Amino acid sequence: MIPIIDTHQHLWDLNRFRLPWLKDGTPLAKSFLMDDYLQAVEGLGVVKSVYMEVDVDPEQHKAEADYVIDLCRRHVGPMVGAVIGGRPSSDGFAAYLDRHKDEPAIKGVRQVLHGGSTPRGYCLDPKFIRGVQLLGERGLSFDICMRAGELNDAAQLVDACPDTSFILDHCGNASVREKDLAPWRADITRLAERKNLVCKVSGIVASAAPDPWTSDDLAPIVNHVLAAFGPDRVIFGGDWPVCTLAATPRQWVEALRKIVQDRSEIERRKLFHDNALRVYRLA
Repeated sequence: MIPIIDTHQHLWDLNRFRLPWLKDGTPLAKSFLMDDYLQAVEGLGVVKSVYMEVDVDPEQHKAEADYVIDLCRRHVGPMVGAVIGGRPSSDGFAAYLDRHKDEPAIKGVRQVLHGGSTPRGYCLDPKFIRGVQLLGERGLSFDICMRAGELNDAAQLVDACPDTSFILDHCGNASVREKDLAPWRADITRLAERKNLVCKVSGIVASAAPDPWTSDDLAPIVNHVLAAFGPDRVIFGGDWPVCTLAATPRQWVEALRKIVQDRSEIERRKLFHDNALRVYRLA
C-alpha cells in the first residue's frame, strides 16, 4: 500500500477557539481533536500530515499557531507541519511572520477567500499581494482557497508573486454537483501554466453533500487537474472533518484510489506521498 501524506488535516477545539463560520446545530459544530482524527484514518496508511488552519477568529491566529506548533513538537499523531492562518494585507503581517521565523513546523499561510464577507478581487489588493510576496521571501507558501468562479483572480495573484510557492486547495473548489464544468476546466488549464502553483486534490467530496455519490462523480474533476498540472504538481489532502459532510476519510481515499488505479505506481505515489515532501518541505 502506498503511504499517504495528508496535506489538509483540520483540528478544532471549541473550548479553545472561536470559528465564526461554524453554525450551531450543524454536523461540524463540535470539537474535532487528534484522537478523533487518528480513529478516522486508522488503517489508511497515513504516515504524515500537515495541519491546515481553520479560519478562527483573527484575534486567535497566534494562539492557533502556538497550538499546532506544540502538537508538532510533541509528535502528537502524524502531524509534522502546519499552514497557519494569517491576513497578508494586515499592517502587522510581517511581524506575525517574524514571530515564527525560526519555527520549522510552519510551512505556509492561508486566508480563506470564499467567505461571504470577502469580496471578489480581495486578493488583488496591493497590500495583500505584498504580504504574499513576503511569504516567498521567507521561504513560506500560500494556500489558495477561493470560489471556483474567481480563479482568474488566483492567476493574477500567482503572476504577481513569482517567488512565492502556491497550493490551490480543493481542485479550485470545483463542485461535484455542478452540471457545467467547462468554465472551471478552462480556468484550471490556464492556472496550471504557472509553474509555482500546485493543485491539492482535496475537498471535492464534501461538495457532493447531501446527495449520494460515487467515484464516477468525482472522476471528471480529479482527472482534469491531474492532466492539467501533471504528475509532479498534485498532492493529496483529506480535508477531515469537513469531508464527513459526505464521506468518511476511508470512503474518500478509496474513491480516489479507484479513480487513479490505472495510472503508474510512480504517479500514484507522487500524488499520495512524494510530492507533498517537496511542496511542504517535510522531513
